[in-house]
Amino acid sequence: MCGITGWLDWTQDLSESGPVIDKMVETLTPRGPDARGKWLYPEIALGHSRLAVVDIEGGKQPMTRWRGGWAYTITYNGELYNTEEIRQALSVKGYSFQGHSDTEVLLLSYLEWGVDCVQKLNGIFAFGIWDCREKSLFLARDRMGVKPLFYYHKYPSFIFASEMKALLAHPDIPAVIDREGLAELFMIAPARTPGFGVIKNICELKPGYAMLVKYEGIRQWPYWQLENKPHTDDIRTTVDHVRELVIDAISRQLVSDVPLGTLLSGGLDSSIITAIAAKKYQAEGKILPTFSIDYIANDKYFQANDYQPDPDAPWVRKMANCFNTNHHNLFLDTAELVEALTDAAAARDLPGMADVDSSLLLFSRKIKESVTVGLSGECADEVFGGYPWFHRDDLKNADTFPWSTDLQTRLQILSPEILQIIAPLDYVRERYREAVSEVPVSGTANAKADNDKRISYLTLTRFMPTLLDRKDRMTMASGLEVRVPFCDHRIVEYVWNIPWEMKYWQNREKGLLRTALEGILPEDVLWRRKSPYPKTHHPQFLEMVTGRLRTVLEDSASPLYDLVNKKQLQELMANPSSDANRPWFGQLMDTPRLFAFLLQLDFWFKKYKIRII
Repeated sequence: MCGITGWLDWTQDLSESGPVIDKMVETLTPRGPDARGKWLYPEIALGHSRLAVVDIEGGKQPMTRWRGGWAYTITYNGELYNTEEIRQALSVKGYSFQGHSDTEVLLLSYLEWGVDCVQKLNGIFAFGIWDCREKSLFLARDRMGVKPLFYYHKYPSFIFASEMKALLAHPDIPAVIDREGLAELFMIAPARTPGFGVIKNICELKPGYAMLVKYEGIRQWPYWQLENKPHTDDIRTTVDHVRELVIDAISRQLVSDVPLGTLLSGGLDSSIITAIAAKKYQAEGKILPTFSIDYIANDKYFQANDYQPDPDAPWVRKMANCFNTNHHNLFLDTAELVEALTDAAAARDLPGMADVDSSLLLFSRKIKESVTVGLSGECADEVFGGYPWFHRDDLKNADTFPWSTDLQTRLQILSPEILQIIAPLDYVRERYREAVSEVPVSGTANAKADNDKRISYLTLTRFMPTLLDRKDRMTMASGLEVRVPFCDHRIVEYVWNIPWEMKYWQNREKGLLRTALEGILPEDVLWRRKSPYPKTHHPQFLEMVTGRLRTVLEDSASPLYDLVNKKQLQELMANPSSDANRPWFGQLMDTPRLFAFLLQLDFWFKKYKIRII
């Protein structure tokens, strides 16, 4: 994976813009520590930081190919999993290749099929291609939004990058937020409305979208969307097809010219990936590296609850032994987690999921010491219906985002002035209605099926991106490429139209997926109750974030000083409620994580010198 950036301007010559592009690329160095490159042309400057994974020598970027006397240049972040199929199709049409990178295949795909090339791609990607003949910039992002792409447009300039920090390194882009940005931070975060960058005038190219930038204007369109189709397969056929799709997606994503391993929690999703990958490795006479995370003293302080029924450690050991992996059990302590909160916010460019982010950042740094590529189980819960809001009536029928029904926790910490400015409940209601209006209409009179589709759509388009952002930013900040096989668009397309009764087969969350993988996993692992990403249960975490937040609230120069209700927060810190473990976002963001989120927010305002307008 890599970091990409570009600056297009219709009124000035960018041939000498190297210093600006260098500064933008420098912010992306953690994403691509192996090489840097730039390509300067009168209308456009492109930059790239590279993490070399495939074709170490031949995949350097920006990459230019010529046709009919015209240059075509790409800056690309991603991985194609059907590179060889596309290469063969292009070879038949007479194309020749200078290397074996997917970058070259993608660029030549554009030469052959133009903007329709995205329809041919199976993978995770964000890229920009400058077409000298057409004087156009073509941008696209993968269907699920695994790889990020942000942009800033103010005529005569159009500027894009993998991360917002690269945009903010450009001298023409101010770091300001307005009422909408504040509402997004306090009422939607750590999620984010698709297309919205929080910072004023910074936008995000949505997942499954393409964009064409020309002098005449900008056009963007969805090249892929979820579509309602009748599901005519019986349960046996459905199970078999899901099994085929999952095995194929994982197998495709094992291709790498650098060391690769899997992230193993002992839960269903990571265990499926590990089992299939380990068998592939064993067939080639290799041993698969696996990695798990735990926290010092969690064995002492862990308490089971509805969201975390049991600890992961025994299940990790079972899987590692069962599949003879080269396992690395990595431990983090509480002080590390708290110290890394600011690093995590810097990596995400926004306050995020507190120590859920910082732990993954630290975990990724340790994994990177052994491998450069990892496979992870993200998105299986979103695709196959693993979360509580898929099967709990109170959450399914909530007239708001079902992972964020506790708005009172958010409201009580805001100052009266901010409450009046951002109209928080109106903002959430507007964003929710906007999301619901996008749900593909079934055309049937089946209210239950329509509600199931609504929950699925909301989860895929509003909740899943939060976890994908987290995975991308924390891993890439460590120079680690992590792939997510359950995000294969073929799986998502097929499962989208499977009736809930099949997805919930045998009255179990993800029952269909479990049934499809019978015989591959040990029976008890296959039917283990869902458990989310592990977090620390050490009481020291609450003590540390509370102490730091008190210091912040005592500082009149803190950006939070006029934004929060200090009295309410101080009372909450003095008397954390008995239901402190009840999440206000997702399954893990409880009261201690609220305090940590505010610490990240304070840091974020300071780091980027954010002004409120």
